[in-house]
Amino acid sequence: MKGHVRKRGNKWSFVIDIGRDESTGKRRQKRFSGYNTKKEAEKALAQKINELNTGQFVDATKETIDEYLSTWLEDKKTQVRPGTWKSYRWLVNRVVEHIGKVKLADLKPQHLQRLYNKLQTGAKPLSARSVLHAHLIIQEALDRAIKWGMVHRNVAEAVDAPRPKKVEMCVWDAEEVRKFLEVAKEDRYYIAFLLAITTGMRKGEILGLRWKDIDFEKNTLSVRQTFARAEKGHDFQEPKSSSGLRSIALPPGTMEALRMHKVQQSKEKLKAGSLYQDTGMVVATSVGTPVLSRNLDRTWFKLMKKAEVSKIRFHDLRHTHATLMLKNGVHPKIVSERLGHSNISITLDTYSHVLPGLQEAAARQFDESLFGTQKDAESTL
Repeated sequence: MKGHVRKRGNKWSFVIDIGRDESTGKRRQKRFSGYNTKKEAEKALAQKINELNTGQFVDATKETIDEYLSTWLEDKKTQVRPGTWKSYRWLVNRVVEHIGKVKLADLKPQHLQRLYNKLQTGAKPLSARSVLHAHLIIQEALDRAIKWGMVHRNVAEAVDAPRPKKVEMCVWDAEEVRKFLEVAKEDRYYIAFLLAITTGMRKGEILGLRWKDIDFEKNTLSVRQTFARAEKGHDFQEPKSSSGLRSIALPPGTMEALRMHKVQQSKEKLKAGSLYQDTGMVVATSVGTPVLSRNLDRTWFKLMKKAEVSKIRFHDLRHTHATLMLKNGVHPKIVSERLGHSNISITLDTYSHVLPGLQEAAARQFDESLFGTQKDAESTL
């Protein structure tokens, strides 16, 4: 590697060869200036030559955060689900509002720390969870910038990311489940609520369920797709992971409800005539089209209020299903498979609040199975 120092006015500078342009083959040089003495310039030159020889040299880009994140976001579009990309874009837009004009090469931990503070306290404050997601996006984007030789370190790693409070899990007991279903049984979306409670399926999985996914002979259903938010509106997508593709055994009551729902849907099809769109969806509008998440939520909140049960999220029906199964002695492995968790440890971590009670119950059952008869006999003496 070649380089030389020279004096420009009252300051010293140096020029160094940084290789050849890959597209033109021409020699590329970089100038560094602002040194007070020749010795300082020579020392800095030696350091840059060492960085070049060891592969640590970074040719500082003039690209701004706005420009770089725009490119990163566009490349990310083909790598994640449409709904996920849409949330990425929204967060990136919030980030560039504050630090978009900062050059990528000049980005410092202080910029990010101030950014996170502003995002949580500004005119349109974000939750700690949303700011954490923004932090993770920046961290991932900077990792790529390192691989591409645009920066030499990930400054996001030097920043304390926000710590969101853990969302409290709320579940219904068996009595509340019965109260809600009794009120909801005449509603057109009753089958959606019943499936959530008796299978633990996610909302998007229920809205994406088709009649061809249900085996009425084996009393099972197969989760094959979800109906979720996309870049424009909603769209059908595969589950996020392979474990999400699963088969779930259905209880007799749910099977009977599905049969009755199918009959009712056939009547609606006849009534709608040519207006009906036969999409094959289990949960559908009166003209056969898929049901939007927000429309299901609207009915959900109305029925909860009418049933006078504890107010919970729709997703908590999934937690209710898992909790009731565990309390009824179902093995965690089976619960994990029904929920579509990638491994049983996720199930055990998520529902650890249920496990202590199960341990005590198991100890009592074991004690009774070994000594119950003997204790009964002794008590009669």
